[in-house]
Order: sequence, then structure tokens, then C-alpha cells
Amino acid sequence: MKRQGYLSWDEYFMAVALLSAQRSKDPNTQVGACIVNERNRIVGVGYNGLPRGLSDDDMPWSRDGDFLASKYAYVCHAELNAVLNAISTDLRQCRIYVTLFPCNECVKIIMQSAIREIVYLSDKYRDSDAVKAAKAMLDRSPLIGYRQFTPERDGLSLSFAPPEESGV
Repeated sequence: MKRQGYLSWDEYFMAVALLSAQRSKDPNTQVGACIVNERNRIVGVGYNGLPRGLSDDDMPWSRDGDFLASKYAYVCHAELNAVLNAISTDLRQCRIYVTLFPCNECVKIIMQSAIREIVYLSDKYRDSDAVKAAKAMLDRSPLIGYRQFTPERDGLSLSFAPPEESGV
């Protein structure tokens, strides 16, 4: 008899997105993304962070104030990084798992990449213009769908300690 309680594909890929988000240096919002092909193979991951070559210590992380003194002028979103980090340029028929519903700019990138489905965990910025614009585009496209991930468990626990010897 097979083991019970193993992760579903949705749980597995959302967990990868959540784990990827832990790489973010953003003190306020950590976002992760995981792109999966039609064979359930991971083809790209990303998290929100600064462009390659910029020091995390030299750039602003503020959410408020002047645009040029805030993180918004410089941070690359997790979805963009996942697309750019993908091992293939052909992302047709892929799904993207994201920890936060994508903004309008990321939705444009996702749509242009021909990703067929967005699976998201949180929609906490649903009332923002960026998310309203994103949903307006998605709702008008017959080529891409989106759905909220509904976990069947409260969470997962990871440990870096070696597994105990099974005695076998």
C-alpha cells in the first residue's frame, strides 16, 4: 500500500514557490514563483529581488516616499525572474505558481510567454489598480486561466537535520 499524506502536485509546486520566496531580501514582502510544464517538471523559479549585479545593501528597500528612493524603481518581481530563469524559452502550456497574485506588468509577461494558467496563494492586493488591471486582462483572454490555490494542510515543516536511520 502506498504512503498516505504525500503532497499533491499543487501543494508541491506552491511549496517550491514559497521556498523560493525565502531567498528575497525584501524586508516587507517575499514573493516566490515556480513555472511547471505540462509533464509536471519545474522549468523555472524566481523570487522578488534586485537585478543581477546590484548590491542588496546599496539599494533602497523602502515602500514609501519618492519613487527613486523606494524599492519599486528597482526590484524585479518573482514572476519576471522565473520567466528569465526558465530552462526553456518555450513556456507554452506551462503553469506558474505564485505566492502573491501578479501585478499587471507581470501578467503581461506571463501572457506574452504563453503560460496557460496562474495558480496563486494570496490576493492581498486585490483592490489595487495593478491587480484590477491584471484581472481585466486575464478575464478577457481565452488563452490563460487563473485560480487560487486552496491548501489541504496548514503547512509543512522542513529540517536540515539528516533523517533518522530507518533500521532497515
